[in-house]
Amino acid sequence: MKYINANEILPDVLVKELQKYVQAGYIYIPAKSEQHKSWGELSGYRRELERRNKAILAEYHRGVPIGELADRYCLSVFAIRKIIYQK
Repeated sequence: MKYINANEILPDVLVKELQKYVQAGYIYIPAKSEQHKSWGELSGYRRELERRNKAILAEYHRGVPIGELADRYCLSVFAIRKIIYQK
């Protein structure tokens, strides 16, 4: 998340009002609920994990042992089992 100086985007009146509550600190302003993005949606990481998990599942169905999958993907055996047995 990128921080923005309030003086650059807010009217002086609003900055002075905010300074009554916080000075030289950080305020998180959440997105409106209709604009909220799910985890990993902006970065694309969620899709990347889904592709990885599908590859793990496909390899498992082709007979690759769980231990080998764990080594190959740098995950624990427990994590591989969670991917395989989800749903």
